[in-house]
Amino acid sequence: MRHHVSFLTRKMQANMAESAHRLTERLQAPMPPHAVVAMIVARARVAMATYGEEIAKGGQARIDEAVTALAWSIYKPENAKALAEVAVEVTGIGNVDSKIIKNQRKTFGTLRDLLRVKSTGVIEELPEKGIVKWAKPVGVVAAITPSTNPSATPVNKAMMALKGGNAVVIAPPPSAWAASKPAVDGMRAELERIGLPADLVQILPAPVTRETTNELMSQSDLVVCTGSQKNVKQAYSSGKPALGVGLGNAPVIIDASADLDDAARKIMASKTFDYATSCSSENSIVIVDAVYDDAIAALKRVGGYMATGAERQRIIDRLWVDGQLNRRVIAQAPEALIEVFELGQDAAGCTFVMAEETGIGKAYPLSGEKLSLVLTVYRARDFADAKRLVKQILDYQGRGHSCGIHTKDMDHARELARDSDVVRVLLNQAHTFGNGGGFDNALPFTLTMGCGSWQGNSFSDNLNWRLFVNITHLVATIPEDRPPEEELFGAYWAKFGK
Repeated sequence: MRHHVSFLTRKMQANMAESAHRLTERLQAPMPPHAVVAMIVARARVAMATYGEEIAKGGQARIDEAVTALAWSIYKPENAKALAEVAVEVTGIGNVDSKIIKNQRKTFGTLRDLLRVKSTGVIEELPEKGIVKWAKPVGVVAAITPSTNPSATPVNKAMMALKGGNAVVIAPPPSAWAASKPAVDGMRAELERIGLPADLVQILPAPVTRETTNELMSQSDLVVCTGSQKNVKQAYSSGKPALGVGLGNAPVIIDASADLDDAARKIMASKTFDYATSCSSENSIVIVDAVYDDAIAALKRVGGYMATGAERQRIIDRLWVDGQLNRRVIAQAPEALIEVFELGQDAAGCTFVMAEETGIGKAYPLSGEKLSLVLTVYRARDFADAKRLVKQILDYQGRGHSCGIHTKDMDHARELARDSDVVRVLLNQAHTFGNGGGFDNALPFTLTMGCGSWQGNSFSDNLNWRLFVNITHLVATIPEDRPPEEELFGAYWAKFGK
């Protein structure tokens, strides 16, 4: 009997356990992506409504407090360091010192830009045209962010979104979620500290999937996408207004009149920053023949190592694996390159590796973006030939993004800008530091660079706050501005007849 009772008890326990397990499964079953995103977006809209009430009472000053709070959450020295450390630990790319600088420098520059402008209420009056302009929020912003900047980019986009009175939801890649989450948590805590809703800034829950990211794009009011070209294409096909960016692959000319030591220092500083994670990092340099040897010597003096013929081939063979960039060298220290490429003893202590190339295109992978401390070197006959090479490099990869030149000849600089299909042409600057805005140039600070229609982007500018507001125009009548027919058609009639 005792055995029978024990058997029944065990059977009942098993049934109860199975029922409990099924109930738990139902209760804990993951919500479908649509429902998860709908809940997040709903919270964002509630937070935005509260934020709107705060702005109605406090005006521009309240917005600027919110933006400053977000900036302080990452700029604060201990936070900048901690977020840099977790970014490198989680993603395995870049280096802590560079990311600390990026967390602070980009944030400080963006805050400078944002605090100097009015972004709510009447932002411009043009009495002579009878126009008054009001800035208004666009709504909930879906911010797709990359693994290369898992802390700085979410904060940068959130600052611009809140400057426009919006809420934002961060969608990082799965590989960077654990690095982006602390940055979002920091922003939320700082918002609460100043009495604003934390839900003005949210992050998709882990594990982030393509389905939840796509749902966020479709349920938001504006998509701002920095990251893989697959995500950018999805952003533009989401059915919502989208600001997507293009691929970098910046070529930079060293002209005959360049200050070679200055150019070498800037190229080295730019190329080695965060181990070349930036899309603005120099991928190729094009040196005119007249100064080629001296320029290479200058680059060697700042730590550049020129690969031998055999080493160059190993770089090509090992920088890509099955058509994909090798994660063992992407944004890794020079020591990793020396090991993977089996570079000679002369490479010891180098800061970056140079490899000569003559071809451009798919058959010449060194002509493309490398996201590593490998710098491709081209030799040009003269400036005209250098300009031709830059055009071909960009036509292969990176058209619309940027290029640069080191020169004392302003005519050459202007000619390069005139003839290049890019949004940015930097003159005598470290490309990584100048492309996304600098304290010594007037480009807006950003971590997101539009490439115009040349790369299928909807904007040809550095991402900035104006892209996060709608503008209402009050239009009054003005004295009639209707010129006589002769003024408009006269020249045409005179040349071609009526």
